[in-house]
Amino acid sequence: MTTTVNIANISIGKNHPLVIIAGPCVIENKDITFQIAYYLKELSQKLDIPLIFKASYDKANRTSLSSFRGPGLLEGLDILAQIKKELGLLVISDVHSIKEIDKAADVLDIIQIPAFLCRQTDLILEIARTGKPVNIKKGQFLAPWDITNIVEKIASAGNTNILITERGSTFGYNNLVVDFRGINIMQETGYPVIFDATHSIQLPGGAGKSSGGERKFAPILAKAAVAAGADGIFLEVHPDPDKALCDGPNSLVLDDSLYALIAKLKAIREVAL
Repeated sequence: MTTTVNIANISIGKNHPLVIIAGPCVIENKDITFQIAYYLKELSQKLDIPLIFKASYDKANRTSLSSFRGPGLLEGLDILAQIKKELGLLVISDVHSIKEIDKAADVLDIIQIPAFLCRQTDLILEIARTGKPVNIKKGQFLAPWDITNIVEKIASAGNTNILITERGSTFGYNNLVVDFRGINIMQETGYPVIFDATHSIQLPGGAGKSSGGERKFAPILAKAAVAAGADGIFLEVHPDPDKALCDGPNSLVLDDSLYALIAKLKAIREVAL
């Protein structure tokens, strides 16, 4: 039996419209975050496609000590709260430690468990106990069937508002590969599966003190994932990815090509249902 996850006015799962989770990798400042959010809201309205706004207030897993991490918990959550209030968008962000959970749960509509922390039992259980929808990023080091154990941890706390996100698997050094069978395998848990198209073309640590990426392949993988049955697509976007402070090489630019891509993804979903 497939579970539909309902978040406000958005239903995610089998037989529901494709959902888009999109935004910058990290909150760089208030102005650019609002610029991205405005653009995505307008795009989602024109295409009549559900949107959840994503931005991290702290990237605690950056490659280098000198890498930009974001504004931090309080300032970052304040910006996300303003986006919720002023633009009416649902918001999602990563939580990296138990001490962040209460404050994050007051603002976020979905709490995201980062891929590198997806087996941290205490963190997972405390997040689950908030009752908020949880998005698990499948670790690059896990097989798709391993996600069952993580889902069971969340469900054990009485929380069945669960999303699972595929973001590629480690393939040798500084590279990822996607096995699209994993989408179906993870959906067998009964929960919706999102495909992270931009992190799946990341080259982890591939630029020495930062990760590289091959953004030209993200649209190809996104279309393949929707055809394979993914219930949503996760995209990191930026007005000028080459100047982004985090994950620029794998982020998509805010222009007509993004509009065209999401229109195609919506059309594929409608055919695939």
